[in-house]
Amino acid sequence: MSRVPVKSVDDLKSLMRRFVEEFQSQGEEAVADELLADTFRNHTAPPGMSPDKQGVKAYFAAFRRAVPDLRAQVHDMLVDGDKVVTRKTFHGTHTGEFMGLPATGNAISVDVIDIVRVRDGKFVEHWNVLDTLALMRQLRGVAPPAR
Repeated sequence: MSRVPVKSVDDLKSLMRRFVEEFQSQGEEAVADELLADTFRNHTAPPGMSPDKQGVKAYFAAFRRAVPDLRAQVHDMLVDGDKVVTRKTFHGTHTGEFMGLPATGNAISVDVIDIVRVRDGKFVEHWNVLDTLALMRQLRGVAPPAR
């Protein structure tokens, strides 16, 4: 696919939908290569992952090995200038080791808010908020405390 200049809110949303559906949900690494700029900077890279394009690809490769049926469900997508914000939930089944934790066989569901800056049809910066505590509880097979 050739690089097309982004001209509208719909163009920005289309880029993000493609990234979520084809890369995050389906594991199409070529989409990450195409949409992440060579100068991409992840301001909230997980510990041990580089804050660049390769780090994003490595993180999702590890996540996908642990959760091969990984899929993302987008609940909201907002555009403000050159930034696209998504609120989504990742779903899947923990059947492989992840971050030193052995497979549990548990269904997982983790909420994420991502903010991505887009320039010339490429993602150049990223920030996110991930419900890490909920994810760790699910990966460890520990139920949340009673309320």
